[in-house]
Amino acid sequence: MADMLHARSLSALTGIRHAFFTRKGGVSDGLYKSLNAGVGSNDAPANVAENRTRMAAAVGVQPDRLLTCYQIHSPEVVTAAESWPASARPRADAIVTRIPGLAIAVSTADCGPVLFADDRARVIGAAHAGWRGAFTGVVEATLDAMEQCGADRANIVAALGPMIRQSNYEVGPEFIARFKADNDSHDQFFKPAARAGHALFDLAGYIAARLAGAGISGIEDIDRCTYADPETFFSYRRSVHRGESDYGRHLNAIALFD
Repeated sequence: MADMLHARSLSALTGIRHAFFTRKGGVSDGLYKSLNAGVGSNDAPANVAENRTRMAAAVGVQPDRLLTCYQIHSPEVVTAAESWPASARPRADAIVTRIPGLAIAVSTADCGPVLFADDRARVIGAAHAGWRGAFTGVVEATLDAMEQCGADRANIVAALGPMIRQSNYEVGPEFIARFKADNDSHDQFFKPAARAGHALFDLAGYIAARLAGAGISGIEDIDRCTYADPETFFSYRRSVHRGESDYGRHLNAIALFD
């Protein structure tokens, strides 16, 4: 059975199912053990398909109703009115929908997954917020797209899932300069690192601040670090530090039901 984590705020809503899937409960092995959802990984496609089938079942939909994008670290958002084939995934980093029975999901392996819901308007969203997507506005673009579907951001709940946390996210001088040039207040998201000129970046704090700045008051962070927990999570950065040839990916999904 696919292993998953839940946000209390989303679990309290009627007619909405969600899951932040971990790496446990699938059929892959080796570097991908075991619930690898990465269609872009070098895992056996049959294993990835079976893993995604298990994740679809966990959120109550058929495999062809579990939708993901071809992610490009952008602020691009797509509105799903119907399912699409895996071969025709849109190039975007967030999905919104108001169609019951569709599960929308984003793939992560250190970046920040954010799941959104307005249970009154019956609109949901999922965003892949790595530093680049968050910096260029994927959070705000997702909220705008949800409003175009009838959502009221005063009623939207947003939950941040597992991602790399500040103690393990060292960044260099160019990264720091880019954020500080954008806004002096971004200093708050950096702590000194052991290496001179480097810092530790608070991705979750930055995403939460973007949400709050966009008018979202119902923000929950489940506060789990992908890098620090290899038994539970895949991590791109950890795989690089270990010199591994590839890495698995998680799915983070939400679905609306009548």
